[in-house]
Order: sequence, then structure tokens, then C-alpha cells
Amino acid sequence: MTNTTTNLKQLYDTEYDRWLEVTIKLLKNRQLTQLDYENLIEELEALGRNEKNAVESCLEQIIRHLLLYEYWQTEFPQYSNHWEAEIVNFRTQLKRRLTTNLRNYLEAELLSIYQDALKFVKAKTKLDSFPIEFPYNLEQLLDENWLPLSNPDN
Repeated sequence: MTNTTTNLKQLYDTEYDRWLEVTIKLLKNRQLTQLDYENLIEELEALGRNEKNAVESCLEQIIRHLLLYEYWQTEFPQYSNHWEAEIVNFRTQLKRRLTTNLRNYLEAELLSIYQDALKFVKAKTKLDSFPIEFPYNLEQLLDENWLPLSNPDN
């Protein structure tokens, strides 16, 4: 281990911002032998997890609010505007973060995310009229102009 790498490892523990600054400079200058690979890998893995969690959370919020909008008819007159605004909000946040890789991740996790959203809305509403099968597709969820028809029979 070089002296620079040792210093960089210590810097990671004491001055994270400075460690990041030095690491970026080393990468830009292609000084790869001086990198603190252990901490760099840890940070990149954490970054990936954080991004996945963020887009997953936004999508779950979109699904929750779409389900409330479409199926909680007794509350629709009072809360539909709020739910619609929340859908817009979370779609905007998701659009800002979404990459092709993250979109593929969401597509693969869609049913799991739906199950989590479904648990929430059932607990919130005490209704059991929500569809067991996933009623939307990813394109609908991401389409900023799409809303389901509110079903008065639910």
C-alpha cells in the first residue's frame, strides 16, 4: 500500500469531503494506483443502493396515491385533489432520478413495490376492495398525464 493510499484511507475516516475531492482528482488524472479502492467501492455500492431506494420509494408513493384515488370512493370528493398533487409530485421526483438502469430495476421490482403499496393502502383505508393483481403498468405510472378513472362502484 502506497503512502498516498494510506493517507487517503485516514482521510476517509476523518474528512469525508476532502477524501471525495482527492479521489475525484485521482480518477480524473488516471492515478489509479493511488486510489483507496476499499472505501471507493463501499461508496459506489452505497450510492447504487441509495438511488434504487429513492426511485423505489417514489414509485411506491405513486402507486399508493393512484390506488387511493381510484378505489377510496368515500374520501374521493375531499382528497382527490391532494392525491392527484402527490402523484404529480412523486412523478416529478422520479423523472429527475430515472436512468435506463433504474427504470429496468423498477420494472423488475414492480410487483414487490405494488405489494408494499397495497399493504399500506389497506391499512390506511381498512378496505379490501383493492385489486390483488397489479392494475397498472410502468408506462402508466410514469406518464405525467395519466390517471385512472375513479370507479364509483368500489
